[in-house]
Amino acid sequence: MLNLAGVLETSARAVPDRTAVVLGVQRLTYAELDAAARRVANLLRSRGIVPGDKVALSCPNLPWFPIVYYGILKAGAVVVPLNVLLKSREVAYHLADSEAKAYFCFEGSAELPLGHEGWAGFGETPGCEHFFLMTAAPTEDSPITGAETLTAALAGQSADFETVATESGDTAVILYTSGTTGRPKGAELTHSNVMLNVLTCHKLFGEFEHDVHLITLPLFHSFGQVVQMNAGLATGATLVLLPRFDALSALALMQRHAVTFFAGVPTMYWALLEEEAPDVDLPQIARNLRMAGSGGSALPVEIHRRFAERFGVTILEGYGLSETSPVATFAPRGEKVRPGSIGRPVWGVEVDLVGKDWAPVQGADAIGEIVVRGHNVMKGYFNRPKATADVLRDGWFRTGDLARRDADGWLYIVDRAKDMIIRGGFNVYPREIEEVLLTHPAVSMAAVIGIPHERHGEEIKACVVLAPGATLAEEELIAWCREEMAGYKYPRLVEFSAALPTNATGKILKRELRDADTADADAIA
Repeated sequence: MLNLAGVLETSARAVPDRTAVVLGVQRLTYAELDAAARRVANLLRSRGIVPGDKVALSCPNLPWFPIVYYGILKAGAVVVPLNVLLKSREVAYHLADSEAKAYFCFEGSAELPLGHEGWAGFGETPGCEHFFLMTAAPTEDSPITGAETLTAALAGQSADFETVATESGDTAVILYTSGTTGRPKGAELTHSNVMLNVLTCHKLFGEFEHDVHLITLPLFHSFGQVVQMNAGLATGATLVLLPRFDALSALALMQRHAVTFFAGVPTMYWALLEEEAPDVDLPQIARNLRMAGSGGSALPVEIHRRFAERFGVTILEGYGLSETSPVATFAPRGEKVRPGSIGRPVWGVEVDLVGKDWAPVQGADAIGEIVVRGHNVMKGYFNRPKATADVLRDGWFRTGDLARRDADGWLYIVDRAKDMIIRGGFNVYPREIEEVLLTHPAVSMAAVIGIPHERHGEEIKACVVLAPGATLAEEELIAWCREEMAGYKYPRLVEFSAALPTNATGKILKRELRDADTADADAIA
């Protein structure tokens, strides 16, 4: 038997009275969290859910998430976590595509009406038979007519449940891709995929008697779900939940709970550095913090440097995707960190660089597409054999990300293949330009995109957020870039804005920047 629910059960036996989850004043011990998950498993069994059935879950970073997540696993069913920002039409698509038999949805708030969107999506999906509404406070009355609250449904359910024995190759979780190219696809991850990634995280992060994680990454995403929730609970850590990231709240929680472990995407680290936080004791935070990890997108070298200066911790950068469970590479602890690098392949995983024909790219610093093979690679995309065949060959998974590898085997993300700009026949990598832009004292954040141009094919545009109090004209920044970059690289267009669009995990949405652009690039000289 290898059921992913074992990561919780092992710690519940070892440290039953230790706090497992914190949200504000609410605390759950390991024993309480495991008992609640067993009640959810009994509920699912009572409603006819059998091993292998798919069960969807929409919930922000609240104690309900791990309770339901592990309850589904204990029942031998498959967890289908959904992005909490989905609208009813999108919910219906995911429920139907995953063939979900039941759906757990948080009631939401005025700003984020999850319950109503979920109920509408559920109503459009005849094959999904059960809808459970998770409420913010214990209540048996649903604010949605016809919906069943989870509180009422769990009443009378026993806390005794024997976890279903699943095979290592059985699907544990279906994680949906963001759908940046076509409709979202569900990556099937096995119990073995995720469990071995959890063990890999232990090797990467080192042994520590009692870690305290601040979880600001959404738990429906593979990064927060595997690297922090699953890996953290497997080691008896305490998880401090923050449902919606903001830098001041994150810093206050880091101080209040003596947080030792933080993981985030680059925009979160940028926000922590930009926050003045006059009432927060930054030296105290720095004394407690032992581990900071970054993923999701390339971490600018300048942010790397500034965080080490302010918090005394070197950010260790890694790389992975939902399809790789997620960690595929990581900067090894104990070795001198190379800013800008995503490290080397993790234990049990192979990483190579290939061209369009799958042929390996030879030579140090040659650029190719990252391919991954190992225990972390998904079974495939659920019910999509053609899409699976397009990205999997002989166990190798094509990521769509471009990278180079130095003589010592350290990898450096160059860019997403789809984000690469071809200007006048020259390949231009946005990340390289963004790194240079961030060294300008007036620039706080930047994203570089390509826009259509009749003569050059594409033209380069920089979308820039200025540092607080800074002033800078477009012409000044373009002139500065001309001095700092080769002639075919520097941006001819600059647009200043107060913020850049991001998705729920904090990754900058370059697609939205391209779609929103209405500039007439053909008029550029």
